[in-house]
Amino acid sequence: MSRASIHLVRHGEVFNPDGVLYGRLPEFHLSPLGQEMARRVASYFQEQRSGGAKLVHLVASPLTRAQETAAPIASALGLEISTDERILEAENRFEGLSGVKGRLRNPKYWPLLRNPMKPSWGEPYAAQVERVMAAVEDARIRALELGGDGAEAVLVSHQLPIWVTRLAAEGRRLWHDPRNRECTLTSVTTLDFDGGTLTGVRYAEPSADLLPGAANIPGA
Repeated sequence: MSRASIHLVRHGEVFNPDGVLYGRLPEFHLSPLGQEMARRVASYFQEQRSGGAKLVHLVASPLTRAQETAAPIASALGLEISTDERILEAENRFEGLSGVKGRLRNPKYWPLLRNPMKPSWGEPYAAQVERVMAAVEDARIRALELGGDGAEAVLVSHQLPIWVTRLAAEGRRLWHDPRNRECTLTSVTTLDFDGGTLTGVRYAEPSADLLPGAANIPGA
């Protein structure tokens, strides 16, 4: 048997008073609330391990907010953080701008909206799925090497790459309304495998009670 579970964790809230779509920009750190969310998801995994979960491998996007979210998990589980660029945020032509919703009324930006199903303003959804699933597969193999049957790995990533990967895993279309993503701050989207076959998708929100009032920019 070679069952394994890969947990895709979205980072915590970021300190972003100007409402910038920060994308891949450096030095966007977790807010105090985001730090509490990171501790909360670390406690969630610690409880999972206490219940018998074989959490043996931890990976994070190279972006600051993902590394800072992974740090309490590493401490709680006694794991080192491996960094993988394949799970970083999606490319976005609106990166660095604030008030993106209002800017869409400006004809200057309309050419970027010509194909929302790709999407034309950033990295294609299919390309995001491809790179994230490649990272997931490597994490699955590594977890099995470290923990054997039933091993689990945690990958700290970003909302859009996680969400489109879930859509693909569930056989749904990749284009979507960003307002309808089920991928809240420090949420856990779990992919279960038996051998190399995906057998199920699960979702949890360890920080659900911390979400009201949290800043949450789609695509960030």
